[in-house]
Amino acid sequence: MHKDPVCNMNVDEKKAAATSEYKGKKYFFCAKICKEKFDREPEKYLSKAKQS
Repeated sequence: MHKDPVCNMNVDEKKAAATSEYKGKKYFFCAKICKEKFDREPEKYLSKAKQS
C-alpha cells in the first residue's frame, strides 16, 4: 500500500487510478484529480507529507 500524497488515502499500486513520477520516485493516486493537483504543485504536497 502507498499513501496518495494529496489526500492521504491508502492506495493499492495495482488498483491506483493514476501514477506520476517526480524526482525519480513513483507516486500513486486514488483519483485522477489528485494526480492533476500533484503534477501542478508536487513540492506543496511532498512538504505537507514530511510535516505529518
